[in-house]
Amino acid sequence: MSRQLPAHPNLEHLKSQAKARLEDIRQRQPDSKLADAQHAIAREYGFVNWAQLKAHVDAAPVESPFAGTWIANLDASTPHPRNKFRSATLRFEVDGERMSIQSAMVDELGREERGRNTMQVDGQERELGPGLVVVAGWMSPRAFETVATREGRIIGQGTYAVSADRKMLTISTRNARENADGWQSDAEQVIVLSRTFD
Repeated sequence: MSRQLPAHPNLEHLKSQAKARLEDIRQRQPDSKLADAQHAIAREYGFVNWAQLKAHVDAAPVESPFAGTWIANLDASTPHPRNKFRSATLRFEVDGERMSIQSAMVDELGREERGRNTMQVDGQERELGPGLVVVAGWMSPRAFETVATREGRIIGQGTYAVSADRKMLTISTRNARENADGWQSDAEQVIVLSRTFD
């Protein structure tokens, strides 16, 4: 039987497959070792042996932890009092340092809003309008921060962080004394989103 590796194979998942296979093999051949199960898994994916499969996985490009579609978990989120919503879906497309975010939201009155925002996460200042400058930079491989200033004064800050298991994205904004949307408070907004696997 031949199987197709996913576009972004995960070695830990393949190791789990081999351990599960070992249990099956041992029912027929009690003296079987993990290496036997790994060899069987590698052959199913079209590789000569486990070492060749592992080398292929290790050489595969790593997809950004942000890439994909995320849906807001309203119970876990704390929206800003001026930004309440019924639902929110974000789709991240990542090309190197270029981050493109498509959004679809339904506000508290049931109105749908769609948008698209593209940024370069490279730590460089980008002027978005007269006196408005935004900087987006990496904090870690799974987190980046944005800072918006108007005429040198911070008007908004935010962090985007993906959990270690890549299943949850937390977006936090703070120090939004008077941000681009006109919010007049220092209230923090925390939006928690779950990854969809579509």
